[in-house]
Amino acid sequence: MDFSTHSSPSGAEALTFIEMIDQTTIISLLSTLAILFTALGISKLVLDKHTPGRLRFLFVWHAFDALIHFILEGSFVWHCLFSSTSVREVKGDYFPTPYYYLGRDQKGRVWGSQAAVGQEGFLGAMAQLWMVYAKADRRWAGVDLATMSIEIITVVFGGVMAVLVCWDLARKNVARGNLAMIILATAELYGGYMTFMPEWLSGSANLDTSNFMYKWIFLAFFNGLWVVIPLYAIYVAGADIYDAIWVRSIVEEQKKDE
Repeated sequence: MDFSTHSSPSGAEALTFIEMIDQTTIISLLSTLAILFTALGISKLVLDKHTPGRLRFLFVWHAFDALIHFILEGSFVWHCLFSSTSVREVKGDYFPTPYYYLGRDQKGRVWGSQAAVGQEGFLGAMAQLWMVYAKADRRWAGVDLATMSIEIITVVFGGVMAVLVCWDLARKNVARGNLAMIILATAELYGGYMTFMPEWLSGSANLDTSNFMYKWIFLAFFNGLWVVIPLYAIYVAGADIYDAIWVRSIVEEQKKDE
């Protein structure tokens, strides 16, 4: 049975908040916190102690962003490209794979994190993590072509750009850092829009907003971070660029008057 046309449970079928806090969910949330603390640790190691608070915050965010892209989203892309199994091997519901995915007949097979559940090691753990998130957005259990296409460029381009921002902020190359922040923030805002707008326009068939955790923590909070903070990054970088252009215009006017 596939769950591509899932409808949110109600009444007795709806899980309570406490019932959803299982071991895998706790580990998934703790892994995100671990990545955040790693980003904080990196900032302590490489930033000058006199770095302004706004730039320190943006460094931590972009370090966190890069780690999320490379580790979490990178594992999602990996499973989409390399993890597959027979439909008969999948326990419970599954997200159907496009028929001619990767140029081959995929009848009777599924790809993505759902195909790697039960594997040992890091990739198996990442598959379990994505299956937790897939309870809120089922596209992440398997291969949704639009989502996967966005994630590939997010991992490759977004991850590298986030590292570049951190590098520039650490080396006080504010000019290039500001430009990189604006480019990355714009790309991430567009990526978020293209991830969710098609789903909203089609009736949100793959989203489960039936309870607090799925709606407000998994969907609203975690995805909202990649809206609010990129907008703040654009504001900070844009203000610096505006000030630089304004100062340059004053200097040029003074030269004309000499």
